[in-house]
Order: sequence, then structure tokens, then C-alpha cells
Amino acid sequence: MTKSIIITGTGCGIGAATTKAFLEAGYKVGLVGRNADTLAATVDVHPDALVLASDVGDPDAVERIFATAMEAWGRIDVLFNNAGRGSPPRTPDETSIEDWMDIMRINLTGSFLRAHRLCRHALAIAAGRADHQQRIGFSACAAPRISALYRHQTCDHRPPPQPVA
Repeated sequence: MTKSIIITGTGCGIGAATTKAFLEAGYKVGLVGRNADTLAATVDVHPDALVLASDVGDPDAVERIFATAMEAWGRIDVLFNNAGRGSPPRTPDETSIEDWMDIMRINLTGSFLRAHRLCRHALAIAAGRADHQQRIGFSACAAPRISALYRHQTCDHRPPPQPVA
């Protein structure tokens, strides 16, 4: 049985490289990103690639991503939650609330939406099998801690002062 994966943020960088690696490994791959042309160029019309241009921070769009993949493949085996939005280094007072909200919508809420949808799919499959029991754990309170480890932001981006010898 051919396995399938949905990879977000596949237009460039790690997402594009991961997409190519999974296609070479024989997976069916759902490419998720904002621009359909960029996604299609990533895979050069590969028969096992499914282009899913979408806003990964929109709950309805995430539902469409999974519904389309399920219709095409009948199952989703793996989710690589790679999409994210960055910003130039700025202090909190230089960061607009609109930018902050959009970063959180894509990086934090979007990651949760996709994991939430995949968990619903996985639990539905597990419920149909008498010999298989699956437990999926998620802690909403862990997300800010993970985010803090990922990117530490201070009010001053200058390096710390060096001791005088």
C-alpha cells in the first residue's frame, strides 16, 4: 500500500526538499502552500504529487486540504507541519499587532489546526479496527513553551556586553 503525506510550506527550502525526498521514496505527497504555481514548480508535474494551494491558518481551508487528500488517496499517513511565517528581527514596540496576529495565526494556530484535523482522521481509522488502539496526546499549554525555545525574543537585539579584561 502506498503511503501518503501532507507537507506544508512546500514552496521552497526544507518543505521543497522534503517533498522531493518523499516522492522519491514512493509516497503520495500533498503539497500545501499559498501559491499553486510555486508548488507545481517544486515537483515538476509528478504523478504522485497533489497541489493544495491554501491558507494554512484558515480552519475552513485546512478542512478542504484534508478532504481533498482523503478523496484522492483514501488515507493520510503522515503530516509534516512545516509552514511558517517569519519577520525581520524587531523589538516588541516595533512589531505591529497585525503582524504579530498573522504570525501566530500561521505558525501557532495553523499548526494546531492541521494536527487537530489529522488526529480526527487517525482516531476515526483506529475506531474502525478492533485490533488497534491509538492514543494521541497534545498539550495546548506546551505550544508557548515550544515557541519560546524556538525563538527567544528580547527588547534589544544587540549582543550582550563583553566583560572588560
